[in-house]
Amino acid sequence: MIRHIKPSDAEALANLINQVESESEYMLFEPGERRTTPEAQQKRIEAIKKEDHSTIIVAEKDSRLIGFLMAMGGSARRNSHSAYLVVGIARGHRGQGVGTKLFEELNRWAFNQNIRRLELTTVVKNEAGLALYKKAGFQIEGIKKRSLLINGEFVDEYYMGKLL
Repeated sequence: MIRHIKPSDAEALANLINQVESESEYMLFEPGERRTTPEAQQKRIEAIKKEDHSTIIVAEKDSRLIGFLMAMGGSARRNSHSAYLVVGIARGHRGQGVGTKLFEELNRWAFNQNIRRLELTTVVKNEAGLALYKKAGFQIEGIKKRSLLINGEFVDEYYMGKLL
């Protein structure tokens, strides 16, 4: 089931974020680098609910959150038509269409909110993520050279965007 976040999801979202960060080599934060708390997520959810151009969409299976897509809208008039995205899916649920469904709901929400540009970054080596983003209509717009240090190696990231 794909839906927008509710304040009562704060603990489940915190747990999912911690899980995804511990399972993925391509998230910004390394495993254990930060501990996302239910209280912090509660505040984030409440703040996002007050914004027209931001949302968190979640994927749920058997009453458990298995994926999220955060869209953070521009805060200035000049970029309020765009949103920056962060996506995470629990390892056991990747490659099963969860990401595709999250992006489909994002497209519906974005259109209704007058969002006309979606953007994200991804590690160049993230083949599965790159395939998902391209399938969702994103295009590579540029490269951030040596933008992250992963396992002692500098890696590049793609800037990706989608116009609606």
